[in-house]
Amino acid sequence: MGMSKEERALKLFIVLTRAMQSVKKRVEEDIRSHGLNTTEFAVLELIFHKGEQPIQRIGEKVLIASSSITYVVDKLVQKGYLTRRSCPKDRRVSYAVLTDDGKALMEEIFPHHEQAIRGITDGLTEEEKDLAIELLKKLGHHNTSNK
Repeated sequence: MGMSKEERALKLFIVLTRAMQSVKKRVEEDIRSHGLNTTEFAVLELIFHKGEQPIQRIGEKVLIASSSITYVVDKLVQKGYLTRRSCPKDRRVSYAVLTDDGKALMEEIFPHHEQAIRGITDGLTEEEKDLAIELLKKLGHHNTSNK
């Protein structure tokens, strides 16, 4: 006899959660090996790819609490990877800007990080990755539209 709808839903939830935990752990290990925590890396990666950002807006783009942003930016300024720049039009707005050291760091570690991500997802074929992306997007959209 097959699984009930409830059992199948629970099984999917458990498998999804375990997969996410193991992937997250591997990604965190890779990032820590470069002397950063995941939040610091996320902020540097955002600015590296999108250019300088208003500090107040970083939180919504990297999924961390806006209360933590100032602290994270401060740490990255101390490490010499970021600098702050005031907006000439609005003195209340500060931008986080990548320093030359920050740019050099990301140019060095980002390709390694991409390779680590490739290694983490190597358990699936390219077709399976496409299918997983499609299915997980569908699941995500269902849960955002059904709130």
